[in-house]
Amino acid sequence: MILYNYFRSSASFRVRIALNLKSLTYEYRAVHLSRHGGEQLTPEYRALNPQSLVPVLEHEDRRFTQSLAILEYLDELQPTPPLLPRPSEERARVRALCLVVACEIHPLNNLRVLNYVTGTLGASAEAKAEWYRHWAALGLETLEAEIADSPYTGTFCHGDTPGMADCCLVPQLFNARRFDCDLSLYPRLVEIEKNCLALPAFSAALPERQPDSE
Repeated sequence: MILYNYFRSSASFRVRIALNLKSLTYEYRAVHLSRHGGEQLTPEYRALNPQSLVPVLEHEDRRFTQSLAILEYLDELQPTPPLLPRPSEERARVRALCLVVACEIHPLNNLRVLNYVTGTLGASAEAKAEWYRHWAALGLETLEAEIADSPYTGTFCHGDTPGMADCCLVPQLFNARRFDCDLSLYPRLVEIEKNCLALPAFSAALPERQPDSE
């Protein structure tokens, strides 16, 4: 099993957490997103993923892209411990929490979007940071409300065992801190993050602990 990823990519971070939770060993292959104009844009990497995005998981001569699809693949490949609960209504809740991060926050704050905002549109570094904080705040407010108001919330986003929503939450909060987002507004999210990072599966996946960390 090979994971093509970048230490600071939140999508890659999600997959590293899941692999660790499943106790699945893998080969780490770094794809630097800014060095030499972006290694993800080379013909060699485009052959792996035409989208030129990380991560890519290679397993038994098959390649998988899109972090949430990879998480579900890993959950089916190695069912224990589960990343998704069994009841269908609970699975829908967890998927919805994941999609707030993966579809509502992350796409607007992805590196290629931020580069477009500053490069093509000519926004300043401070305007870029404000763009990031605006969209992150909208998504995190939603997550905080969903987590705080739900009887399904426990030690983690859903119940008392870590799952797919936690794999998405922790990387997003890591990125939010890089852009000086005020996380005091989201006490339940920060509490769950603390519970997650107490586990080796999460702490070992932190960007600063990866071989390509700068």
